[in-house]
Amino acid sequence: MAAKIMRYIGFVTVLWLCVLLYMGFNVYQLVEESRKSTHELSMVVEKVAHLKRENEKLRSENIPTTLKKFKNKIANSKLSQNEENNKTLLNELANAYIQVKELKKQLQLKESVPLHSLNYEVLSRRIFNQIREMWFLISSQVKRMKNIVPKPGYEDVLNFLDTYRELNQITERDFEELVSMDSVSEYKDSLALELSNIVQKRIFTLQNPKNCDTAKKLVCSLNKGCGYGCQMHHVLYCFIVAYSTGRTMIIDSSGWRYSSKGWDAYFESVTSCKDFQEAKEWGYDHASHQVVHLPIVDALFPRPSQMPQAVPKDLFDQIRMFHGHPFVWWIGQFCKFLFKYKPDLQREITEKKKSLGFKSPIVGVQIRRTDKINLEAAYHDIDEYMYWVDLYYKKLAISKPFDKKRVFIASDDTSVLIEAKKKYPEYEFLSDSGVSESAKVSRRYSDESLHGVISDIEILSDTDLLVCTFSSQVCRMAYEIMNSKHTDASQRFRSLDDIYYFGGQQEHKTRVIWPHTAKGRSELDLRVGDVIGIAGNHWNGQAKGLLHNLQKTGLFPAYKIEDIHDVEEFPIPKE
Repeated sequence: MAAKIMRYIGFVTVLWLCVLLYMGFNVYQLVEESRKSTHELSMVVEKVAHLKRENEKLRSENIPTTLKKFKNKIANSKLSQNEENNKTLLNELANAYIQVKELKKQLQLKESVPLHSLNYEVLSRRIFNQIREMWFLISSQVKRMKNIVPKPGYEDVLNFLDTYRELNQITERDFEELVSMDSVSEYKDSLALELSNIVQKRIFTLQNPKNCDTAKKLVCSLNKGCGYGCQMHHVLYCFIVAYSTGRTMIIDSSGWRYSSKGWDAYFESVTSCKDFQEAKEWGYDHASHQVVHLPIVDALFPRPSQMPQAVPKDLFDQIRMFHGHPFVWWIGQFCKFLFKYKPDLQREITEKKKSLGFKSPIVGVQIRRTDKINLEAAYHDIDEYMYWVDLYYKKLAISKPFDKKRVFIASDDTSVLIEAKKKYPEYEFLSDSGVSESAKVSRRYSDESLHGVISDIEILSDTDLLVCTFSSQVCRMAYEIMNSKHTDASQRFRSLDDIYYFGGQQEHKTRVIWPHTAKGRSELDLRVGDVIGIAGNHWNGQAKGLLHNLQKTGLFPAYKIEDIHDVEEFPIPKE
């Protein structure tokens, strides 16, 4: 028995050394990339310094000189009161103001120069992902030992895991600090805001044409036979197709199962155009029709090349400079335009957050239990969700103090809140039991239920971390809206099942970045550059997918691939 324990301790020690070596190698890569960017960065700094010197020169010479000249003229003219002199002075005053205004513009001039290269950004995100994957791998292997290692030995293994957890979280925290130094965060915030304004303006232009009678339109019917999250994703899919084909989207909410009041009773109108008579069904000849009606995504044919998860070519590289998942940012911009609540509904959501005591730090947990279980998703115990909540607060405790460990729970099962409070008394749980009650299948399609699911999604999107199952449309919608509110919220989630996807999307392709030799019949041999259609991440260091060149499905290390982004030309609406 002692020999067996020693073998496991030896295994843990070797594993620990491998982790340190692996992390060291990747950080070395990032440092090398940083060194390559040093010359470029120093040039930028010198440019900024040069601009400052020029600005100071302008400030010290031009403005005072201009104003001094004008003051002297005023002083010299005090004795003269004739009308001609007054006109001359007024002209001088106007010219002086123009010169001062122009000089101020020069003083406020900023160069929007990235503080590092796109390659640096891509590599830093790759390393961050590898830090995460190391935790998935090691923690899952330790859990597997529970039924193999004797209890005294397993307690030692758990102590090792907790020590590694702390090291992993400290490394993750320091890495986040490293890649946000030297005003990088401010630059990213500025770039994200600039791009968001551009996209919002483009969408507004398309949705509010100068002449609705002649504008091309796309009609989206809000009568799909599914729940709220599914219906809203249907509208988002319509919006993407409308935008990619240069059409104004009109929502037909007559016969909406949730409310006979229609879309405009809850949300601001998405377009100034209302008439959609004589709409033709989408088909090969859709381009020749002024008004077309879009079917559900499963029946769409032909499919535009800009279907999810495609992102615009003209914005792609800029989005990657600040966001870890470009498509999620892109779809988030459509959420931002689409989900603008009516004042009464917005007030209701604000008051609910206040009455619940909603404040940061807070983790959002969405748990679905009723009609979806064993049909679209597996059952997940409350402990599986709270595992990630616990890790979040342990990491937070490393860097900053907080008053309470808050958790907002959104569920279609009223017993979830009771169970959570009983099992985890050290947490403060926030939830609206009325929403859970109205979310039951028998009461789902009602005005009360609609208000509840809208507020749940909005509140979930305002949390600091989202823990849920991405098989849930409500969960994915909260994540998409969350990413419209932050520069980059791509890592603010933990899914217990699927990776992020958009229903009806094109194949999600990845590229192999590190070679791999299969360690069993279930694994794939990989070469650098191989293309894999990703099927999912098992969150244990392994992923599953289809290797294109062999048309073979199997497992492989999740940290040895990266996404192949689908980049397409999108039309830019003309004002």
